[in-house]
Amino acid sequence: MTGQDAILGLLMGSSMSGYDIKQQFEELLSYFFDASFGTIYPTLSKMEKEGLITKESIEQQGKPNKNMYTITEKGKEQFQHYLDSKLQNNVLRSDFMVRMFFGEFAEPALIQSWMEEAIAREEAHLDRLNNDYERYGKYMTPTQEICIQIGIASSEGNLKIVRDGLTRIKQAEQGNQPTPN
Repeated sequence: MTGQDAILGLLMGSSMSGYDIKQQFEELLSYFFDASFGTIYPTLSKMEKEGLITKESIEQQGKPNKNMYTITEKGKEQFQHYLDSKLQNNVLRSDFMVRMFFGEFAEPALIQSWMEEAIAREEAHLDRLNNDYERYGKYMTPTQEICIQIGIASSEGNLKIVRDGLTRIKQAEQGNQPTPN
């Protein structure tokens, strides 16, 4: 799976501007796919050169022209090829988890600060997912709804584990025996 596959999928629904594509990545795909303007626009340019999409420049009053991207038949075939391909393994990269894995080399107060920051970030992420689900849920296809439900459940599970872990770390620091889960 590449950024190209995700962009082609977005364009299967309708033509979009680069800004619209970025918004979709930030709002609805962000909990399972990461893409920035720095990767989206070069990918769009490459896809246009390969004939997978077309670009139409639309004039706007008092604003710069807006480029609208539309998937071509070749792009639709490429996207179908992606859908028909074998599922790839999920890729997880987590700075927090790498630090925790090597936590034996860090001071307990530093570990606790990582965990508190991870909790705050995960709470914010969960709030955003829940808000997006409430905002877009009635417009989602059943498969899109399953995706956001997986994101919510994963975030809730992560929060529980890190909160419980923080309690155990604090108890160990205080010299108390951690309570079994």
